[in-house]
Amino acid sequence: MDGDYIIGGVFSIHHYIHTVKHNYTTMPEPLRCTGSIDTRELRFSRAMIFAIEEINNSTKLLPGIRLGYQIHDSCASVPMAVQVAFQLSNGLDPVFYTGDNCSQSDTVMAIIGESGSTPSISMSRVIGPFNIPQVSHFATCACLSNKQEYPSFFRTIPNDQFQADALAKLVKHFSWTWIGAVRSDSEYGNNGMASFLDAAHKEGICVEYSESFYRTDPRSKIQRVADVIRRSTATVVVAFAASGDLMILFEELTQKPSPPRQWIGSEAWVTDPNMLRFTLCTGTIGFGIQQSVIPGLRDFLLDLSPTEVAQSPVLTEFWEHAFKCRLGKSAATDERLCDGTEDITTLQSPYTNKQKFRITNMVYKAVYAIAHAVHNTVCQKTNSTIHCDKLTRIESKQVLAQLKKVNFSQNGYDVSFDANGDPVARYELVNWQKSKSGSIELVTVGLYDASLPVGQEFHINKNITWVEDSTQVPSSVCSDSCPPGTRKVLQKGKPICCYDCIPCPEGEISNATDSPDCFPCPKEFWPNAERNICFPKPVEFLSYNEVLGIILAAFSVGGACLAVITAAVFFRHRTSPIVRANNSELSFLLLFSLTLCFLCSLTFIGTPSEWSCMLRHTAFGITFVLCISCVLGKTIVVLMAFKATLPGSNVMKWFGPPQQRMTVVSFTFIQVLICTIWLVLRPPFPLKNLTIYKERIILECALGSVVGFWAVLGYIGLLAVFCFVLAVLARKLPDNFNEAKLITFSMLIFCAVWITFIPAYVSSPGKFTVAVEIFAILASSFGLILCIFAPKCFIILFKPEKNTKKHLMNKNQY
Repeated sequence: MDGDYIIGGVFSIHHYIHTVKHNYTTMPEPLRCTGSIDTRELRFSRAMIFAIEEINNSTKLLPGIRLGYQIHDSCASVPMAVQVAFQLSNGLDPVFYTGDNCSQSDTVMAIIGESGSTPSISMSRVIGPFNIPQVSHFATCACLSNKQEYPSFFRTIPNDQFQADALAKLVKHFSWTWIGAVRSDSEYGNNGMASFLDAAHKEGICVEYSESFYRTDPRSKIQRVADVIRRSTATVVVAFAASGDLMILFEELTQKPSPPRQWIGSEAWVTDPNMLRFTLCTGTIGFGIQQSVIPGLRDFLLDLSPTEVAQSPVLTEFWEHAFKCRLGKSAATDERLCDGTEDITTLQSPYTNKQKFRITNMVYKAVYAIAHAVHNTVCQKTNSTIHCDKLTRIESKQVLAQLKKVNFSQNGYDVSFDANGDPVARYELVNWQKSKSGSIELVTVGLYDASLPVGQEFHINKNITWVEDSTQVPSSVCSDSCPPGTRKVLQKGKPICCYDCIPCPEGEISNATDSPDCFPCPKEFWPNAERNICFPKPVEFLSYNEVLGIILAAFSVGGACLAVITAAVFFRHRTSPIVRANNSELSFLLLFSLTLCFLCSLTFIGTPSEWSCMLRHTAFGITFVLCISCVLGKTIVVLMAFKATLPGSNVMKWFGPPQQRMTVVSFTFIQVLICTIWLVLRPPFPLKNLTIYKERIILECALGSVVGFWAVLGYIGLLAVFCFVLAVLARKLPDNFNEAKLITFSMLIFCAVWITFIPAYVSSPGKFTVAVEIFAILASSFGLILCIFAPKCFIILFKPEKNTKKHLMNKNQY
């Protein structure tokens, strides 16, 4: 249609070009399209005509100016798109060519198209140097945003970089980490998939395979791609392809179905009504341009009479294919003539699609964007009146300059371009769902807005139907997620999404799913059985609440009571010969020290504290030295008493009661001095021992100074050995009640206990170290009290007839 200013339009109304073998001897045939008509692309071209007619009837936009158009079929091929681009830039269309000079109507102000990225790139390289604006409604390759290479290119549809990011986030949202990828072998498919793979890699998604193909490839290649999909382990397949290409692949997959696959689609095919016939793709999800309403467009599309159709070869082809009849004379006997009763409203095709418009609105917005740019070039507003001069000769570069500045709203939809010629990216998340009638329909289930802050762009507001009409999200992973308590170990030679789950080593946990590493618990914590939580280690010490502690405490108190009872018996019979003959003062002091020895073992039971740690070792050391000192004093008394009975001996005056007391005090004072030095320099202290057991804490008393501890024990051992030697020497002294023999037995037990104590103490772990020490204290104390005092108490209580001076002086053995 002629007009004051011409807008060019290029659409892929056919998907194939007639191939000719050139012999280079004759002029080649003109390029021409073949194959069936794409009714969706036809709708795009008709929407362009509708928008231009709507603008021509407007009193606000370009009043008094009539826009014209030239619409061409690119056959979705680069050669035809290049030819059309030259034709539009040179004004050589036979309809408008009037002579050698190009008239105003011979050249176009701007071009709308093409639908595909590859033809759009070829066209932009041709018309870019002439500064002719190109506004595409469907070319989404991110490469076209490069203003250095494509300075005159604009588009009303977001570029694939936004879509690739959205698809990667969609895959990540549903925890799919193992996917397949197929793409068109074109700029659209290759660049779009490259952007997606880069975004997917950042999201930690692995790709099992990435295959490319094109509609003109040999069938063997299409079969190979289909076989890769069938053999793959990835359940999810992302397809970045044009609908014409993917249709060929789906037809191949239909012949020999693959295992169920969840398809993720790009805008180029996922909203194409022609694709909805492939039931193997039920449950497909992908991003589509937002649905929109264009008032009057649907009526315009359906307002086609047979007369109007007959005037257009394209409409004629569409009409004849749709109604299976011929306009005009029939060319064959089996073809019927169209009789005028055909009703286009009854057609089920993308051209008459009753859903809201998506890409069609992109065409509509592109026409209005160019019209606003022309308006801002040739129209002026004075006193609220718009005046446009249709005689003004303008150049396409002026329209290009104004196109960069357009910012308006049409039917509630904003139209503007950024510095790269791109609009704001907004998508709908669409899902292929089966309707009640069994047909597949597009259902909008969510939104994606790239202008929103990171993390808030994505929103799902409806239930999604998945592959095979399932309501459960399918799983697509190379390896199942590693649960907490394990870590991922990559499988050799495979992507990072393929791994084995290895349990965390002892003492380490992982508290997150798919943790790459395990980390150790803090020193005072230990993992649970699942190794996903660190719990405080149980603190272990010899407690009054456990059986061992109760038994030892009972023996300790029992021993102290036994010593007190023995002292009471001795005190009750203190005037009896057997008590007086055995140095009653040392006996009472020995019983007192034994009582303390029994009771000091109680300080070893319970929670160690600073005072208890210092008390337990010092009390033990001092009371035992006091005890051994008393025994040593009694042994010396026995020896001295025997020596005193010899003629001329006067030794007893040198070892009377004062000297005995002094001996006990002196020996004990040395131990007190050792303990004092120990406590002053490096005293014992409570310690959480984390080395003996990994899984629990041993709360114990650290010695502070090992030298101090062994000095205390060594001094006790020295006195015990000395006492034992003296007792052995005195064991055969003539006496009816041989005190030295009893002391010998008691010292023998004492030394045996403490000699065995040393290796047992060193080798016993944890609280059993304390138990061994308590056992040694109790065993040696019971040995002393039983060996020394039990025979005497037996005579006092049960054999009083032997408790006489006469019996004691009797030399015969009793």
